[in-house]
Amino acid sequence: MQYSFPKGFVYLSDRVPDIIQDVRYYSTYNLVGARFEGYESPVIICTEEVADALCAVSGKMSAAGYVLKVFDAYRPQMAVDHIVRWAGDVADNRMKPYFYPNIGKDRIIPGGYVAPRSGHTRGSAIDLTLVSKQTGQELDMGTPFDFMDKRSNHGAADITPEQEGNRAILKNVMMEHGFLAYNKEWWHYVLKEEAYPDTYFNFKIN
Repeated sequence: MQYSFPKGFVYLSDRVPDIIQDVRYYSTYNLVGARFEGYESPVIICTEEVADALCAVSGKMSAAGYVLKVFDAYRPQMAVDHIVRWAGDVADNRMKPYFYPNIGKDRIIPGGYVAPRSGHTRGSAIDLTLVSKQTGQELDMGTPFDFMDKRSNHGAADITPEQEGNRAILKNVMMEHGFLAYNKEWWHYVLKEEAYPDTYFNFKIN
């Protein structure tokens, strides 16, 4: 296979063939309402270290009856810049009912929902959830992916015990395999031992 990205990065599906790839930033159903800059194909790319850790996560979850669904991993800096520009455009609220109904756009960056520098751009972050093998449905995590609200926080008070339990299934296995959780987003994890902790990449996803 001819790779078009730097050495040290891989297609996640090459290492974890049974993952479900739902690349939201390639689609128009995301917080911006358009395909993000730099997303030329609906594929998940990450560092080899992240892929190896997720392979172990996938094996454990498969034995428990779950499949990983991945929304995003490596994200080009040009895409991060796209999000930051969108966050500064207070007139564009077409996706507000779906992703940030309870906050104004002026709170998106100060609230920690979007940052000008991201672990995704270092290739070390992953956004994901779990799908039941039995039902084919995503586990109920209390909010959708990328929902900018306190209900997306770990330890949120206004979700059900079942939803909190589902989040704990994902969190426990991710932390067991070397990932750190982000308190504001139940779906977001960063590999503790990053391969490129100081490098922000900008190659396109294709």
